[in-house]
Amino acid sequence: MLIVGITGGIGSGKSAVTRELEQLGIEVVDADIVARDVVKPGEKALEDITAHFGNHLLTSAGDLNRAALRTLIFDDPAARKWLEERLHPIIRERIVQQLNNAQSPYVVLASPLLLETDQHQLTDHIVVVDVPEAIQITRTGSRDSNSAAQIKAIIQAQMPRDQKIAKANTIIDNSADLATLKTKVVGLHAKLLTLAKQAPNCD
Repeated sequence: MLIVGITGGIGSGKSAVTRELEQLGIEVVDADIVARDVVKPGEKALEDITAHFGNHLLTSAGDLNRAALRTLIFDDPAARKWLEERLHPIIRERIVQQLNNAQSPYVVLASPLLLETDQHQLTDHIVVVDVPEAIQITRTGSRDSNSAAQIKAIIQAQMPRDQKIAKANTIIDNSADLATLKTKVVGLHAKLLTLAKQAPNCD
């Protein structure tokens, strides 16, 4: 089956693209959801995190305090490295399982870190949803109530736009409104259906 990777910087609108594709009957494996699932109570990864960093990273309900963990690893590169080495293989394994179980004409892997990790190696076609930085800041600020400085720090920590674009097979410019994006996604869907029919071992 054709596996399509979709990524983009914060505030680019990649989630809007994948929602439209889901409306068109395409299954989407969301790496962010998988990453949350692998650290739920009862999961081995959560036990490892608390054993390494301490139970202060748990909420009163026993869930992972993701904000506290983000703060901890942001300030400590060694802690970030340990966490990534522990979680990335587990996340990848779950992603592969979900991709293999997909039944739609092609399947989407949506991931903000598609190109920063080896997740892109799982895909046959990479779509980058792109907007200028000013739009990233405006959209993210209205959605998350973060300051412009916080958003800029997140953008700077991500792969630069030009590097993402250089690795893309298809670029979706999401600078306009949602109606324009929907039209572009319909075109993208048609293109991907064609590619899926041409893929080796396609039924």
